[in-house]
Amino acid sequence: MPRPVHVCAVALVAALTASIAAAESERTFSQVNVLPRYRQECATCHLAYPPGMLPAASWQRILDNLQHHFGTDASLDADSVRQISTWLAANSAADAAAHAAPPEDRITRSHWFRQEHAEVPAAVWKRPMIKSASNCAACHTRAEQGNFNEHFIRIPQ
Repeated sequence: MPRPVHVCAVALVAALTASIAAAESERTFSQVNVLPRYRQECATCHLAYPPGMLPAASWQRILDNLQHHFGTDASLDADSVRQISTWLAANSAADAAAHAAPPEDRITRSHWFRQEHAEVPAAVWKRPMIKSASNCAACHTRAEQGNFNEHFIRIPQ
């Protein structure tokens, strides 16, 4: 018969392992079944950000204002906007409490983003190979696959 101390230790290890796995999975966003039109239209200028990085309301506001898309005219035809909007809404951040709409609907201003990058000094964002916090792929080597796990980070000098 197992001793109570051993049972508690095994339970504690299992709980910690599950907690670590959950934390690691938070850094991975599904990029499976990415809408081809979304990738075609959005990834020509920047990373096709995983829809789970923002709530549906933020994505909708972004699509409603493409003529002033963060300082650029990114206007699309109505059919493209409709398809992308539907897809983003279906795949956006589901947990409204954890992914509240950030100021100006900027991923880099969201609570979770700021928390994840709190240890990154401001000077790092200004390095020539990075340029800004929105350039995920500069440091996250698997960003294109939606994997932002810290094991795959390489910060350019």
